[in-house]
Parts: sequence; structure tokens; C-alpha cells
Amino acid sequence: MDLRKLKTLIDLVSDSNVSELEITEAEGKVRIVKGGGAMVHSYAPAPVYAAPAPVPVGAAPVVVAPVEAAEVGHTVKSPMVGTFYRSSSPGAKAFVEIGSVVKEGETICIIEAMKILNEIEADKAGTISRILCDNGQAVEYGQPLFIIE
Repeated sequence: MDLRKLKTLIDLVSDSNVSELEITEAEGKVRIVKGGGAMVHSYAPAPVYAAPAPVPVGAAPVVVAPVEAAEVGHTVKSPMVGTFYRSSSPGAKAFVEIGSVVKEGETICIIEAMKILNEIEADKAGTISRILCDNGQAVEYGQPLFIIE
């Protein structure tokens, strides 16, 4: 994202009633937070996430979630922003459970985005060792969903 576009976004947030703005594009992700009269923004080129810019003196602190240690095994990540579902309909059996053996290309969950149900397939064969999201949870692009060993 070029500096002119970033400056325009900061000015828009500064001049509006919006307190927080987050935009994800192919070339990166930017998050702008307005609080206590100070503007804090961070920019991260995709898919690496950078630490937020330093907070000006006297500004309200911004809490950034800590990065978790890398999981053992292969991580299946969300290909989109949406709502995570473990089964095809409420009350139906989940596609996979911890310990389920999956083949590459097998459906392991659904992510609903803009009223469209998108089947998410395993991108590697193996055994599901962890399920990292709760049913009905909102997920972000690139968010870890499963660990396959």
C-alpha cells in the first residue's frame, strides 16, 4: 500500500466519527486506531504481520495480541473472512473431530461469507490434532483453523 493511500486513510479516520479502521488488500493489511486524540496505525505486508508503530507520548495505549508459538504439524488457515462452521447445518455431525484422518481435498469445515457457504478442504492428508476455532466463530483471512499431523 503506498504512502499517499495510507495518509488518505489516516486523514479520513481522523476527520470522522470512526474510531478504528482495518483494511486487508493483496499487498498487505493496515489497521488505524483513533483514541485519546492520538492516531496509531500499523501496516503489515502480506502475509507477515508487523508490530504496530510507536505510540506518541501521552496517547492511550493500544493492546496488541501476542503472537502464539508455532504449532507442531501443518496449519490449515482460513482463505477468507467469514463465519466458521464445523458442520453442514445446525445439529448435523461435524465434518471432522480431533483424531479424524483426512485426505487431501476432503471437506473439513465451512466458512460463510456474504451468505455463501464455502467448503474448506484439507490441503494436506493426515490426522486432525487440534481444532483452533469454535463453531459459529468469526474468522479472519489467514487465521489458523486446524492443525494436521
